[in-house]
Amino acid sequence: MTTTAFVTGATGLLGRQVIRAFDRADWTAVGSGFSRANPPTILKVDLEDQSAIEAALDETKPQVIVHCAANRFPDKCDADPDGTRALNIAAARRVAQAARSRSILIIYISTDYVFAGKPGEAPYEADAAPKPTNLYGQTKLAGEKAVLEECENTGLGIVLRVPVLYGHSETPAESAVNVLVDAVWKAQEKDAQVSMDDWSLRYPTNTEDVARVIVDIAAHYLLADEARVAMPKVLQFSSEQRYTKFQMCEAFADILGLPLKGMVAQSGAPEGSAPRPYDTHLSTKALKDLGIDVRTMKFEDWWKREMKAFKR
Repeated sequence: MTTTAFVTGATGLLGRQVIRAFDRADWTAVGSGFSRANPPTILKVDLEDQSAIEAALDETKPQVIVHCAANRFPDKCDADPDGTRALNIAAARRVAQAARSRSILIIYISTDYVFAGKPGEAPYEADAAPKPTNLYGQTKLAGEKAVLEECENTGLGIVLRVPVLYGHSETPAESAVNVLVDAVWKAQEKDAQVSMDDWSLRYPTNTEDVARVIVDIAAHYLLADEARVAMPKVLQFSSEQRYTKFQMCEAFADILGLPLKGMVAQSGAPEGSAPRPYDTHLSTKALKDLGIDVRTMKFEDWWKREMKAFKR
């Protein structure tokens, strides 16, 4: 029997790689999107419409749903709190309800920003107490709770937390990491003084690695069948390489052979935007305990291969 995965947010930075990873693993992969939907591979599904969600699942009959759809940019969340709650919380609950009523496994993609990130607290285990510092983290935590509540005692609901992501993008702005390449070029302009955060610690993780882990989780939990009721409900995946945004820019400048005199490192907590935590490094122990490979590609090695696309 063909095993099918249904991926929400399949036109986004992570969703596209998740589709490709399931394809490579010989699954049938079907995605959903809205503004960038492209049937029949990417169905147009309004996640505010319960009947539309159910119709898509009844048509595709997946064994697994990967719920990637989200508003994942903290400043954009603050600019549209109602829309953010609708997508990050209410839509997640609708998808989970539809999954449970059809006995479909759902993997909800969440974030390291569910944690406070105070100095000395990281790395955070999967069962550590969340305490998000901004609306983005608050809504993603509420989305986690919605999915786990809807799938309680079934073994059908899983949360996978990930940090800031980078990878192949349609535009640099899709990723808070990729877009830093533009900042490096901006710093080359005459009299440039580009301000860049050199305080918050980040663990940039490649979307290909995340997608591979998602496929492994899906296969592992499906194989477990009824035994998955006793398996972990919250998992975490992250690279171990640590950078500030300024340090990422230094790496990009080095690869491109550019000076960085036009960029100014900011050593304190960023001001004038949604609050960012200091260090929300995620422990991958729960995944390791399941026997899932948590290795990641090297940040600078990947960018050395890909940077030719950014050279001018």
